[in-house]
Amino acid sequence: MSQRPVRTPPERPELLLMLGSGLTVALIVIMVSVLLIREHASALEAAKRSTTNIAQLINADVLRNVELYDLALQGLIAATQRKDLSQVSADIRHLVQFERSAAAPFKGEVLLLDANGTVVADSSTLKPTPRNFADRDYFLAHKNAGQTDLFISRPFRVQCNCEQVWRIAFSRRVTGANGEFAGVAVATMRLAYFDQLFKGLTIGHSSSVNLLNNRGILLAQQPLLERDMIDKDLSDRANFKRMLRDGSGSFRAISAITDKERLYTFTNVGELPLIVVVALSSDDVFAPWNRAAMLTGGATGILCLGLLWLAWMLRRELRRRYRAEKVLSELAATDALTGLANRRILDQRLRLEWDRAQRSAEPLTLLMIDVDHFKAFNDRHGHHGGDEALRNVAQVIGSNIRRPADLAARYGGEEFAVVLPATDDRGAWLIAEHIRSGVEHLPRVAGDERPITVSIGLSTWEKRSGMSLEDLMLSADQALYEAKHTGRNRIVDAQ
Repeated sequence: MSQRPVRTPPERPELLLMLGSGLTVALIVIMVSVLLIREHASALEAAKRSTTNIAQLINADVLRNVELYDLALQGLIAATQRKDLSQVSADIRHLVQFERSAAAPFKGEVLLLDANGTVVADSSTLKPTPRNFADRDYFLAHKNAGQTDLFISRPFRVQCNCEQVWRIAFSRRVTGANGEFAGVAVATMRLAYFDQLFKGLTIGHSSSVNLLNNRGILLAQQPLLERDMIDKDLSDRANFKRMLRDGSGSFRAISAITDKERLYTFTNVGELPLIVVVALSSDDVFAPWNRAAMLTGGATGILCLGLLWLAWMLRRELRRRYRAEKVLSELAATDALTGLANRRILDQRLRLEWDRAQRSAEPLTLLMIDVDHFKAFNDRHGHHGGDEALRNVAQVIGSNIRRPADLAARYGGEEFAVVLPATDDRGAWLIAEHIRSGVEHLPRVAGDERPITVSIGLSTWEKRSGMSLEDLMLSADQALYEAKHTGRNRIVDAQ
């Protein structure tokens, strides 16, 4: 080989460039991801605050209206227990019994039932229609279960104006003078009240507002997620059990009805056995965030791809420039005619290998090679033939220099030099002989019976020799001079 092979483009700058670009992209992605995560959390917190406000508004409105119904019931019970009420006319008695019921919105009937469940007083008429409600859940709760507080019934349908209307009943126990069960005061309310209340609230189209009792019975829902949802028992649902256990709060869970994730915010209505639930669809909660995330993610993706593309293009440009610089470097280090290293590279490498040999104490050999009778050959065959002969000789020299550290160079004119690090005179002699023999066996030039030959001077530095670099070069040159003047086509060792 003519010189140490040129290494492939250095990986460090390219690696630093790609690592820097990758790190920049990673930092951008991390920063955008953190911001999006924070915005996601902010959107969730904003939704929680919004639903909490809605639930509190519903809570306050429902509590106020239920209290109106409860006041009507307590007024009816108080009037019933007055001793003097039986002595007044039916009109006055009716007015006293139901004076508090007029303020209740969406009011249905206000009734007084005796201990057998028979209607004995009706807010809509002086003379009550004979009816019996002993089988109703509110009557049974007060009579058999001993319910003394306000009881809220399950929804039921009442035929009204040729259509069935959903209602619920608020009831209280009427206690006799000796504490015995004396009947039930009951007031019904149309569930249209909840529909009107819920419709006035701004929530997403996939979300719903719900009112349940503490037994898991759905009393109202707007909008209805399924047909026949009113009076549906949800007590076995995991979400309701959690609400019943926690009392109030917010959580995200999958709806058993829609099979989609929802944000549930719930609260108890005062001390009443009612639970208000605002269930926002996650699609509604995060719709603005999803749009922002898509835009931000798209822009970030384009930016990152652009950065990576620019880094890749810069890497290509660095490689192109490196190749160009390598070509220029090779041209500056290579003899244009023979392709071997030039004199400048020879001097640099010889100094480098000399310093290395001084540190390692390994031998260093220098071969000086001269083409025999080249001037006469050049005169016979012209400059073109002479140049071709020098190229052929250089090829033979280069083919016998196989180690990466070895160097073959053109010294000047028809002279060549070979630097052989870590090679003693015996090993160098074998290489020199291969070169001499290889040149001698080159194909002869047409019209010329004499072969091209070379003379070689060999000088080796060893630790014990004590010579300097200049001495090494001078010794090799003197050996070459001796080889040329003792017959040529031979090798002379300076040792």
